[in-house]
Amino acid sequence: MPPASPVPALSPRPRLSDFLQGVGVLGKAFGLIVRSRRLLLLSSLCAVLTAITLVGLAVLLYRYAPGLLESVWARPESWYGQAGWTLALVLGSLVAWVVGANVVPPLLLTPLQDPLSEATEAECAGADAVLSPASFLRGMTTGLLHTLARMALLLLGLAVLLPLNLIPGLGSVAFTVLASVWTMLWMAAEHLATPMTRHLYPFAQVRRMVRERRALCLGFGAGVYLLLWVPILNTFFLPLAIVGGTLLYRALRETGDLPPPPDAAAK
Repeated sequence: MPPASPVPALSPRPRLSDFLQGVGVLGKAFGLIVRSRRLLLLSSLCAVLTAITLVGLAVLLYRYAPGLLESVWARPESWYGQAGWTLALVLGSLVAWVVGANVVPPLLLTPLQDPLSEATEAECAGADAVLSPASFLRGMTTGLLHTLARMALLLLGLAVLLPLNLIPGLGSVAFTVLASVWTMLWMAAEHLATPMTRHLYPFAQVRRMVRERRALCLGFGAGVYLLLWVPILNTFFLPLAIVGGTLLYRALRETGDLPPPPDAAAK
C-alpha cells in the first residue's frame, strides 16, 4: 500500500475547526522531515544556525533590555511601580525575542528556504517540476525582497500597538496579547508565502488566503508561535514552518482555493 500523502485534506469551506487543523499541519511537517533524508539534512543545518541566533538574541536582551526600558521609563521607587516596571520589562523582552526570532533567522537562512520548500514539494504526490538554477536564483532574490517587505509589515503592526504599554495596569498585557495574535497571523503569511513566491504568486494572493482561511492560518501561525517556547524543538521552528507552509500551500491548491501558479503558464 502506498504511503499516505503528507498534504492535509482541508474542508472545502472555511470553518472554526480549521484552527486545530492548522496546528496539526506542523505534526505532518515533522513526520515528513523525519522520513526524508534530504529534508532532515536541510532542517538540521537550519536548526544549528537558528539555535546560535536564538541564544544570541537572549543574551543581547538580558544585557541591554533593562537599559533600553530605563531610557524611556525610569525605574520607579515604589514597590508597585517596580512591579509594573518589571512586568513591562519581562513582557516586552518576550515579544522582542519572538520578533527577533522571526526576523534574524529567516534573513540568515534565505538561501536554504527555497531548497527546503522545493524538497517538500518533491515529497508530495503531484509535485511541481524542479526549478532550474536560474529560476532558483531569481526566486531567492525575489524571496529576500518580499521577506524584507513582510518584516517591515510585522514591525509596523507592532509599532501601532506599542503605545498600549503607556496605559497603566493592563496596557502591557493588552500589548502582549494583541502583538502575539498579530505575530501569529504574520507567521502564517510569511511561511505560506515561501512556496507561493517561488511559484510567482503575488503577495495579494497570500493576503487573500490568510483572510479567507483565517482560522486555518491562525492555527498554523499559533502552532509555530508556541513552538518557539519549547526548548530544543524551537531550534527547528523555521524548517518546520517552511515545510508546514509548503504543505499548506499544496492543500490550498488541492481544494481549489488557489488557482494554478503563474509559473505554470510559463512552462
